[in-house]
Amino acid sequence: MKHEVYYTMKNVREPKKKDLTRGGLVRVLLRGSKRWFALAGFFSLMVSLLDLLNPQIVRFTVDSVLGGKKPDSGGFLASLPELMGGVEFIREHLWVSACAVLAVSAASMVCRYFSLLLESVAAETLVKALRDLLFRHIQHLPFSWHMAHQTGDIIQRCTSDVDMVKRFFAEHLTGIFRIVILIVLSLCFMFGMNVRLAALASIVIPLVVGASVLFHRKIASRFLECDENEGRLSTIVQENLTGVRVIRAFGREQYEVAKFNAQNRYYVSLWVRLGRVLSLFWVTGDLISCLQVLLLLVCGSVFAIRGELTAGEFIAFLSYNGMLMFPIRHLGRMLSDLSKTGISLNRIREIMAAPEETDPPDALTPPLDGDIVFDHVSFGYDGCPELLHDVSFTIPSGTVFGILGGTGSGKSTLMHLLCRLYDLKPGCGSITVGGVDIRRIRRDHLRRGVGIVLQEPFLFSRTITENIGITTSDIDINAVRTAARTACVEESVERFKDGFDTTVGERGVTLSGGQKQRVAIARLLVGRSPVMIFDDSLSAVDAETDVKIRHALRHDFKGRTVILISHRIATLMEADRILVLSNGRTVESGTHDELMRHDGIYRRNYELQMKSPEDGGAPSVPAMSVPAADSQEVCRE
Repeated sequence: MKHEVYYTMKNVREPKKKDLTRGGLVRVLLRGSKRWFALAGFFSLMVSLLDLLNPQIVRFTVDSVLGGKKPDSGGFLASLPELMGGVEFIREHLWVSACAVLAVSAASMVCRYFSLLLESVAAETLVKALRDLLFRHIQHLPFSWHMAHQTGDIIQRCTSDVDMVKRFFAEHLTGIFRIVILIVLSLCFMFGMNVRLAALASIVIPLVVGASVLFHRKIASRFLECDENEGRLSTIVQENLTGVRVIRAFGREQYEVAKFNAQNRYYVSLWVRLGRVLSLFWVTGDLISCLQVLLLLVCGSVFAIRGELTAGEFIAFLSYNGMLMFPIRHLGRMLSDLSKTGISLNRIREIMAAPEETDPPDALTPPLDGDIVFDHVSFGYDGCPELLHDVSFTIPSGTVFGILGGTGSGKSTLMHLLCRLYDLKPGCGSITVGGVDIRRIRRDHLRRGVGIVLQEPFLFSRTITENIGITTSDIDINAVRTAARTACVEESVERFKDGFDTTVGERGVTLSGGQKQRVAIARLLVGRSPVMIFDDSLSAVDAETDVKIRHALRHDFKGRTVILISHRIATLMEADRILVLSNGRTVESGTHDELMRHDGIYRRNYELQMKSPEDGGAPSVPAMSVPAADSQEVCRE
């Protein structure tokens, strides 16, 4: 438990700006796992040393025990025969050499087991740190960043790219030490036995390394293309799974299947292209390695026939050459995987480099039950025309404030600005709560104090109780039931077999539109925020339920500021004050009676909605104009 606390608090911290280089991010990730990698490296080193020992035992047995050659003098290896009982004893008991080989192999197996185990622990620890960092960072990125990036691509970076990083560290990080030891010591033993033959064996090293470097860039560029297209494929899948009801409703299954197949074919073709490069790379390495082995066999045989090399030395030499060629060829594979891992790390760093939402050091936490003032507010989404034009109005504390406007007129944008999902640019006006500019208020404090229910509420795949009580740290079932009763959803929930313990489907798919909206309203009411915003969130409920909810809000939440955004005049007409927006500008403001005295947008909408055709009150043209491209979503489309 202590380790978990240490790991969470110390090692999974947000990287500083200097840590966002590729090497800096790796150092941050290694903080919690470097000791495991160090232990794995130690056991990997022991495996290499033990593997280098067996050829010397075979050499000694062939040359000295069977061939009668005097053992080498000096060094640790020269003392091995004495440790094994002496040459004469071993000659009479050859099983001693066999047991020595078995003992070394067994020790190597044990060390290899611990090396692989610790590598796995280290890699999983590292990838946990990476996932924690990514998830925490994404949670604190601005809403505008999420709107600019596709969900499928973000998921792909957090899964496939993270997995690629994990595989590289698990398979190659400690292997670097083993490769270095094997290459250096193998060459030392080989040069100690025959300089000319060792020089021939060394020729292959620059050739394989050169081929690896040559293919490195091609592999990196093609893997980047594969990775990006995997993100596009993930986006198609994610959109289809979340929008399956729309696809079924409009009979678009075949179109979506064809779209997916086309992207999938292109994605596969990219991997085939990458596979060609990798195949050529591996074949080139294998060809060089086979030619080198063939050259050593021919030259070694000649040297052995001439007496320049003993049979035992020749056998040991070939063993060391095998140990030399494996790490060299593995070095090529490592460079290939390094190319892929570098691309994955860069894609992860793009997320980590995105600036988080930050508050000034002197950010305030004032009471949020004061008047809300929009003062000459102008705003436009990035890449879109200005949406709000010099909007000014005041929402008195404790009142019910209504906002009416056509699609794209900026109603929801006003509330996004109030919650600081988007920030006003300098010189574009100000928004204050109780006289304090919201840019000076801590974001988490502001968002806890300003609750909002969206027109399309999002429910999690949890129980209804958990969805309603998600805004509180400790779920109080009595508070949940009270909120559900106020939102007129308690009776509907009680009809379910499991009542409030009913698990809703993904995005609340098992509930009707009105039920989802009422559950979302109950979720807002449980939080008891000083400011409550209903962004067209009563549109899916019937008129009678609409009246009941508004009456309950006035009775049970008197003294709180309620903002109602709606197209339905019946929802707004009892508000203390109503604001009418058109094309991002304030065109009317007042109570219901005041607005009905003028022949404006509000009155025309009232006559359109509240009078029947028999009364002759319905106008022949729409009462509200709809701009072609005012909202961020419309602009993007």
